[in-house]
Amino acid sequence: TVPHRPVPPVRPTATPTPEVLLVQRSTLWTTVGGVAAAVAAAAIAVPLLTAGGPAPAAVTTHSAAAPSTPVPGVPHVDAAALAALPEAQYSAVVDGLLPWDRTTTAAHVFHLTADAPLFGDGRTAPVARFAKTDFLQQPTTVVGLRRQGPWELVLTPARRQLPSAAGAGGAAAQTAAWVPADLLTAVAAPTARVVVSTTEQSVSIVSASTGAVQQHFAAGVGTADTPTPTGVTGYLEERYADPSQGTGEHPIQLTSLHSSAADEPYGGHDGGLIGLHWNATTSGAVSHGCVRLSAEAVAALDALPLGTLVTVE
Repeated sequence: TVPHRPVPPVRPTATPTPEVLLVQRSTLWTTVGGVAAAVAAAAIAVPLLTAGGPAPAAVTTHSAAAPSTPVPGVPHVDAAALAALPEAQYSAVVDGLLPWDRTTTAAHVFHLTADAPLFGDGRTAPVARFAKTDFLQQPTTVVGLRRQGPWELVLTPARRQLPSAAGAGGAAAQTAAWVPADLLTAVAAPTARVVVSTTEQSVSIVSASTGAVQQHFAAGVGTADTPTPTGVTGYLEERYADPSQGTGEHPIQLTSLHSSAADEPYGGHDGGLIGLHWNATTSGAVSHGCVRLSAEAVAALDALPLGTLVTVE
């Protein structure tokens, strides 16, 4: 069943849809009410800046460690060239982005002063752009991982590769890219982060400084065929309420994570986004990758600022 495309209030032309409202029609997969809404997701960790090798250790700080090789300067990108680049939004697939296959416990949060070019590992030519405002016409939330000279390594809400093209290893559930740091303006850093446990089928809000659990809730997670991605960190990208998706008046919490098991399980074109949203069933391996929560849990997440890290274990 293909869920209808949700239309969040205040949204421009392209709206994320499906499932669970969670985000985008084909990308967040979850069955809601009698209508399949979905927030899909299964994810298989893919190496950070390489295509293979052992999983790197968790990143715990936003550091500016000296690089072992010279840091490239930021190439000039004129307005026409910037406008011609694909936008790194939830439904996009951009080959030049970097796979991010690790967990992160600390990050900085920014807004953009203007549309910004995004660069891959070589940083010689841009591969995509971040728009100054997102699909709800709100300031785009940018999560920074590491500063290196004139650059900031940031997480993006776009995919690098579709699962159907990735082979048995699966596609990266999260991507990263380099952005010129002078186009970023810092906003208040979140004081908490979200931890989803697929084994315990729970969601916890923990202190960003101490790691102490502040709130803990039961959660429904992905099935064996459509697993919720694990061993990776994304962030709360946006939120909106859309009762037509079966989540009632409870805001859908969209994350930057994507399914690495299926392209568009509901036949849409929203990128298989993973969301955290309300559902009557809040336990078991029951979703297409999204995380199903009670009204109380959704309200707790809704109180967190955009840019809050979401780690799935």
